[in-house]
Amino acid sequence: MSKPRIAVIIGSIRPNRFGDKPAQWILEHAKARGDIEVELVDLKDYDLPLFDAPASDLWMPTPNPVAAKWQEKLNSFDGFIVVTAEYNRSVPGTLKNAIDWAYKPFNKKAVAYVSYGSVGGARAVEHLRNIMVELQAASVRHGIHIGGSDFTPIMMGQKSWDDVKGGFDPFVPDLLDNLVWWTDATRVARRQEEEAREAA
Repeated sequence: MSKPRIAVIIGSIRPNRFGDKPAQWILEHAKARGDIEVELVDLKDYDLPLFDAPASDLWMPTPNPVAAKWQEKLNSFDGFIVVTAEYNRSVPGTLKNAIDWAYKPFNKKAVAYVSYGSVGGARAVEHLRNIMVELQAASVRHGIHIGGSDFTPIMMGQKSWDDVKGGFDPFVPDLLDNLVWWTDATRVARRQEEEAREAA
C-alpha cells in the first residue's frame, strides 16, 4: 500500500497572515517522518466564491469550476492538518466557506489542527471539530495551539516565528502519530467499504 497523503491547509488568505509560517513548520516536521506524503494546500490558490450552490457536493455535482478543482485537490488526500487563525472567537470565513464547498472530500478522513490567536485559536478549533462531525471526519485529540504570549509579540514585530517555534516542537510527535494512526485506520476502512460495494 502506498504512503498516506496528508494536506497541510492554510486557512487564512490575509496579505499579512501568520498562518503560512506554522504551516511550513508543521509541513517540514511531517515530511521528516518518512511514512507519509505531505503537501501544502493554500486557500489563496483557490478563488472560491461564497457558497451559493443549490446543494452541497454530497447531493449534487458542484456547478462552480473553481470549487470543483478545490474538491478534486482535497480528494487526493487521505488526511488533513488544518492551520487556522481565530477570528472573533471562530473560524476564518474563508476557511468555513472552503469547507462548505467540500463535504465529500473530508468524509471519513482524519483531521488534525494547528491554531493561533489570543487563546491559541482554541475556540476556532472547537468550532472546526464540530463542523468536522457533520462532515463525518475524525478529528484527532492532539493539537498545537500558539497562544497570545507567543503570537502577539510576533504580530507586533517584537519576535519572529523562528524565535518561538522550538517551544512547540515537543508537541509535534503526538499530533502526527495520532493523525497517521487515524489516517491509516480510516483509509483501510474506506477501502474495505469500496471493495464491499464493488462486490455487491
